[in-house]
Amino acid sequence: MNTTPPQIPVKALPLEHDLTNFATRLEGTGPIRMVALGSSSTAGEGDIPPYPHRLEMLLRASLSNRWIDVLNRGLGGEEAPKECKRIASDVLTENPCLVIWQIGTNCVWQSAPDNPPSQDETIAELTRGIDLLRQSGTIDIVLMDLQYLPAVLTPATIDASNAMVEAIAGVARSKSVNLFRRFDLMKRWHDIGRVPFDRMVDPTDSARLHQSEWATGMVAAALRDVIFDKVVKRRPS
Repeated sequence: MNTTPPQIPVKALPLEHDLTNFATRLEGTGPIRMVALGSSSTAGEGDIPPYPHRLEMLLRASLSNRWIDVLNRGLGGEEAPKECKRIASDVLTENPCLVIWQIGTNCVWQSAPDNPPSQDETIAELTRGIDLLRQSGTIDIVLMDLQYLPAVLTPATIDASNAMVEAIAGVARSKSVNLFRRFDLMKRWHDIGRVPFDRMVDPTDSARLHQSEWATGMVAAALRDVIFDKVVKRRPS
């Protein structure tokens, strides 16, 4: 599998906070473990290899072939309230140094599972989950917001999508955690890079909610870049 997707002149916004725990593990000699928590954007959909596996391969290649594991703890259809309940069993037991938590989509998508949580409930549980992750004192946190795709840009969903993006950003600011702004990045692919939605959407997805193989690879590469930049900048010259 080619894990280096095509390049376009649009880059992800940098992470705001240091990845001190990841960098400390990298300076050692043992294996490095990360956990990707989320819904179908994390778990994967159909035959498209999900971003955690791609990110794992990219980080191993970029960081002197260190043995880096990115454990996929995504479950399709979930949102922060259910994911928060899994943190103890699915995340903390793995002793990761970095957690990427993808949230927000299922709360606003009009075809989400029955009784989707409200934005207030989602944000409250996201905040509680961050506190749980921080109790160990050894985990860096990167939040990932919504995908910019037609299903969350319809007249029925666009206002809720924009509100959720802002709410997640607000949590990141208030809790001083990193935010990977996927919504902004994909919007700039479309608006500036002139990438059509047909290239960004999984062609087998009639709901036009899930990312294509190209977009999934680009998200993984963008995550690798922002993580790599933080780790490299921390190293002494």
